[in-house]
Amino acid sequence: MKTLSPVDKFGKFIVENLRDKGIDFAEGLLRKHWKASSVLEMQHEIANLNDTQKTAFINAITETIDGAIHDFLFALQEQADFYNEIQIFVDGQNIVDLSDGLHGEAYLEDGWFAKYSRHKPPQ
Repeated sequence: MKTLSPVDKFGKFIVENLRDKGIDFAEGLLRKHWKASSVLEMQHEIANLNDTQKTAFINAITETIDGAIHDFLFALQEQADFYNEIQIFVDGQNIVDLSDGLHGEAYLEDGWFAKYSRHKPPQ
């Protein structure tokens, strides 16, 4: 197994534990997978969408999550550039210092989403 850089370790963690889990949850709603009473009514309504609407729903969820990840990473980058009060270290290294722009790492052709996500970005 290839050793990941600290930046990629962080990205893989974000993708697996935030992006993919969020998309998996939305897909579970479409399949009426969840049993929690707090989501049953919403799940029932979403499951009744036609195929085009279901695709739009998943694309909207994916874009929302991806946008939130971008904004979070951009805020980390700005915070580090101007205040440096919040730091994230992986393997003893500050990942913001290691990246040219943490908020862009996910979106490159060979970025985090392409390398680590089970779900490809919407077309």
